[in-house]
Amino acid sequence: MDAEGVGRRPARTARLRGRIGVALVMVLCGILFATTAGLSDGSSIRDESSDVAGVLEERGRVIEDLTAENAAKRAEIQRLRGTDEGAPAAARTAQVADAVGLSEVSGPALRITLTDAPGSALGAVPGAEPDDLVVHQQDLESYINALWAGGAEAMMLQDQRVINGSAFRCAGNTLLLEGRVYSPPFVVTVIGPVEEMTASLESSPGVRVYREWVDHVGLGEKVETLETTTLPGFVGSLTIDAEVAG
Repeated sequence: MDAEGVGRRPARTARLRGRIGVALVMVLCGILFATTAGLSDGSSIRDESSDVAGVLEERGRVIEDLTAENAAKRAEIQRLRGTDEGAPAAARTAQVADAVGLSEVSGPALRITLTDAPGSALGAVPGAEPDDLVVHQQDLESYINALWAGGAEAMMLQDQRVINGSAFRCAGNTLLLEGRVYSPPFVVTVIGPVEEMTASLESSPGVRVYREWVDHVGLGEKVETLETTTLPGFVGSLTIDAEVAG
């Protein structure tokens, strides 16, 4: 064998190894495709459950059904309390219900409406970013905490009564409260001493920061005084979700 033949042997060996490697890869791919088909049962793995909006929408419908069922059961409980046998327990329950927030409340109130800034601010305000134009969870928390500190007696966020233990989350520019999804504007209605609550808003550091951005990029804030309004009782679950609480 000449020198040229000897020199090509490593090249042939490399090509042979390459072919074997390609064959192995193809076999592994076949196994992977077969496994995938088995797991997906012949359908696409990316099913409707991956659609977050769809999942939230379905969850909202379930929550509405459960809320209606809960309201019906509470109405039946109220009917039973009206009997002679249920009267003593009804008196004790009414006292607790007022303290917890299960009873409707009427009185003078403030209504605060917070809205996102217009998208046109991105081009009109130097340095403005999309994140600057939306109402964030900490903004709502600043207003709600200031109102409680100002002596709020009863509060409603959107169309739901807020009690101790109520929790909400913001995802993007949407609000998740008791399993329901809300888009802006976000409305807080609160019964209590109007002057004290107004003063508490003005002294809140978080509210002051939000109001600076109202002037800077056009975030919305509207504070109205209501002579009297009525807030419904809380109708959600009173159990604590360990996952949320943690």
